[in-house]
Amino acid sequence: MGYQLIKNGILIDGTGQEALKNAAVLLKDNRIEAVGALADIKSPNEEVKVIDAQGGFILPGLFDTHVHMTMEIKDVREALNTPFALKYYEAIGYMKRTIDAGITSVRDAGFTDFGVKQAVEKGLVTGPRMQLCINPLTITGGHGDSWMRSGVDITNRSYPGMPSGIADGPEQVRQRVREMLRAGAEVIKVHATGGVMSPTDHPEFTQYSQEELAIMVEEAAFRRGIKVMAHAQGAAGIKNAVRAGIHSIEHGIYLDDEAIELMLEHGTYLVPTLLAPISVVEASKINEKMPQYAVEKALEIVEAHKESVAKAYKAGVRIAMGTDAGVMAHGTNLRELGLLCEIGMSPMEAIMAATKVAAECMGWEKDLGTLEAGKLADLIIVKTNPLESIRSLENTQNIVVVIKNGKIEKDLLTVDKAKLG
Repeated sequence: MGYQLIKNGILIDGTGQEALKNAAVLLKDNRIEAVGALADIKSPNEEVKVIDAQGGFILPGLFDTHVHMTMEIKDVREALNTPFALKYYEAIGYMKRTIDAGITSVRDAGFTDFGVKQAVEKGLVTGPRMQLCINPLTITGGHGDSWMRSGVDITNRSYPGMPSGIADGPEQVRQRVREMLRAGAEVIKVHATGGVMSPTDHPEFTQYSQEELAIMVEEAAFRRGIKVMAHAQGAAGIKNAVRAGIHSIEHGIYLDDEAIELMLEHGTYLVPTLLAPISVVEASKINEKMPQYAVEKALEIVEAHKESVAKAYKAGVRIAMGTDAGVMAHGTNLRELGLLCEIGMSPMEAIMAATKVAAECMGWEKDLGTLEAGKLADLIIVKTNPLESIRSLENTQNIVVVIKNGKIEKDLLTVDKAKLG
């Protein structure tokens, strides 16, 4: 790839520092060699490809720490009639939409196997860099066990690369963690409470005991410190998870004061996914894809969710951006940033939640999350000012360049210049 120089831009480097005008970023192969004012960057004695940001804003590649890369919500009837292999071809479009939204790194929260990650790494398809959990752990009859009252099972199918996630009791929990790790899991996910999209439980239902959750944390940590993320919506389940050493709480709908204090004490991250229940409600108004039980639960929790996240933010809980994409359309992820600002964050804090803090949550902060010399060359160019209009990022046409690992994955600047010519 050689040298690439992005110049004539305004730098938002992900650290929270003020935006820097007339900035530039020098890349060498897949790493950042220099960042700062253009006048301070020494030009190498080699050929340099120049990318003119045209006054746009240069940001780190964005993160979504909670996605489902191989699914997008379907009507149950359609899902039951969909051939198994079709999901992989559909995922090609989902991954491309994710990249086009400026998201270069994701933590997959379930149902994507190691082969999909390899396909991206080998360049067979375009997609974000992934951290996989393979299949979330759940109790029989809990969130993640989609046996319907009729007896029909629409649970995600298990196969050699996707072990079953259903586990009851300490020994089965330990075995399932080992099976996920064997299948390539880089983070373990557990459903510590019920949820919105499952047919036979409620978000406040507690699923696993603190003892069972602690076994997951212990077993994962044996493998070079692999972390555990917990779908946790009810206060009791959240507190069980935090006390057990869970690394991040996903959703956090019913956080009480004690849960927030525990999260602060343990340094637990919160991934709010504010967009998820809102999307369920929105979808129910325009189509019949959403089951009625999910719509009823989503309507019940939307306001409580916002209040909980706002309270956690004000208390100082570390918040990483995640959306639950797959419950809503992939590529619409950056709506979450506007929702984070609605609960109190500044636009700069929301950007940090999708860059620096998200990278730290995933353990990738040494290489990603901020634009600094030595880090991987993941960055985007935005033609609007996200500090003045964070919602402008929801329009993916405003994200004009996406570079992942030094490679240009999206380039609307060249296309625009060609049109002008």
